[in-house]
Amino acid sequence: MAVPKKKVSKARRDKRRSNNSKLSLPGMVKCSNPACNEFVRSGCVCKVCGFYRGKKVMEVKADQKKA
Repeated sequence: MAVPKKKVSKARRDKRRSNNSKLSLPGMVKCSNPACNEFVRSGCVCKVCGFYRGKKVMEVKADQKKA
């Protein structure tokens, strides 16, 4: 059975583990509504105007819209 020959220091161990915590933002794209131009996650409905792929698919309440 394989056994480590020497103890791995905390700094070396943490350097190795730190790469997993470098998360990137999900793919952000501009809204398909030319009047909106908000950034939304790709494949999701715009919460500001309710557009998805250039079509209005959802009604948005007035209190949720930006002023």
